[in-house]
Amino acid sequence: MTDSFSGLAALFALSASILISSGSTTNAETVAFGAGWKAVNFRSIPKTDYGFGGSTLSIKAAKSSSVIYKPVPETARDATKASWTWSVQTSVPPTNLAKKGGDDRNIALYFVFTDEDTARRAGKNPNIKRLLTKRSSRMLIYVNGGQHGTGSFVPSPYFSGRGTTIVKRGSGTGSFSESVDLAADYRRAFGSEPMVLVGLAVSSDSDDTGTVSQSTLSAVVLN
Repeated sequence: MTDSFSGLAALFALSASILISSGSTTNAETVAFGAGWKAVNFRSIPKTDYGFGGSTLSIKAAKSSSVIYKPVPETARDATKASWTWSVQTSVPPTNLAKKGGDDRNIALYFVFTDEDTARRAGKNPNIKRLLTKRSSRMLIYVNGGQHGTGSFVPSPYFSGRGTTIVKRGSGTGSFSESVDLAADYRRAFGSEPMVLVGLAVSSDSDDTGTVSQSTLSAVVLN
């Protein structure tokens, strides 16, 4: 990923509500990949292609980088756990996720948090761009890719201590189902109790290595 990705926080102008429908599990919300997702593209970098298919998102990063994003609805803001399935058919090579401009990854799934008062004032459709400028904002970034060991917590080089990358799968191909404890990971990453979950984002980039990554993300559930 190029250094321009450091502008992600400033470019996260999220204005629409996330398309989420009730899952079959009680008190669970299933993320729907449908119309309405917004994109952050970077100047002079080809954009990653995202294909929306209901419960499944197809992703192709061909020497490219971009992000899609949505706020989380009020009904899911107290989520403390998440699960999903991701499958990588073509992988970027191992990269250093702590290095700006050298951290290509197959998939990154972002969970964005802010303080309770700010989330309440933001209403149903929070402006995530504004929230991310606040010092209270925090991000857990679950990644498929990189050269780090599974389970590694790597400080993001882009968010000045407000974002932590958690490596669920290193670089390579294969299909995996993940289940994470957002609350426990938040405590480990930031040393405090988790705040309010207000946003989700997905990214995939292969511009630094000049390679191609093809993958899918599906069955994303918040509970």
